[in-house]
Amino acid sequence: MTRIDAKFAELTKLGKKAFVSYVMAGDPDFDTSLEIVSGLPASGVDVIELGLPFTDPMADGPTIQLAGQRALDSGMTLERTLDLARAFRKTDDTTPIVLMGYYNPVYSYGVERFLEKAKDAGIDGLIIVDLPPEEDSELCLPAQAAGLNFIRLATPTTDEKRLPRVLQNTSGFVYYVSITGITGAAEAQAGDVGPEVARIKKEGNLPVIVGFGVNTPEKSRAIASVADGVVVGSAIVSKIAAGEPVNDVLRFVQSLADGAHSA
Repeated sequence: MTRIDAKFAELTKLGKKAFVSYVMAGDPDFDTSLEIVSGLPASGVDVIELGLPFTDPMADGPTIQLAGQRALDSGMTLERTLDLARAFRKTDDTTPIVLMGYYNPVYSYGVERFLEKAKDAGIDGLIIVDLPPEEDSELCLPAQAAGLNFIRLATPTTDEKRLPRVLQNTSGFVYYVSITGITGAAEAQAGDVGPEVARIKKEGNLPVIVGFGVNTPEKSRAIASVADGVVVGSAIVSKIAAGEPVNDVLRFVQSLADGAHSA
């Protein structure tokens, strides 16, 4: 059982919805990023989604793209991203970390080497946006053999024929993308999301967490009420981009978490 599995088992027992926060590793710099990440659990975050900076993030809108560029400009690499996770683990050995990114950096680094170092750094799961189920042998199956969850995205365009294939080797949870488009492009609507979550849960038994288009405590509560939890990324990253003090960023995160947990 991974930390992700344990966290969702705990939340189920408590009857609580999950709050997942996304931040880009190294944005705006290593030390500030580590301070923010280290403060997330005390701000109500159940699972940390840590972005891996990449030069061509196809699923991400301008907010996340610019965060990745700031991180790269500050000297972040895959190795430094793992260093950040390792530093976080010195004070927190229970909060799950999901590394979200694209396959190119992993491929360039070497899959076997990456999985060994990711596991050692305390990474619990992977979301690799541009690796479809047809490529499971590349990273998904090796990751699961190494004890990491491999989390897949489902979208409004994932039809009944495609859904079983998407869920086949997914573990940890299913990330449901609430809108068709890039991050930060539109607002999620609970009335649209609820039936889709039910459709996914009918096909599999994993928790379904909804992301994209959630940006306020009220929206966090509304979306969490029709799912197993919610992910917020762009709204948090926008606060970091604006140069807001770390404590203010974490207070905003707490308000989003409170919204999800009140669902």
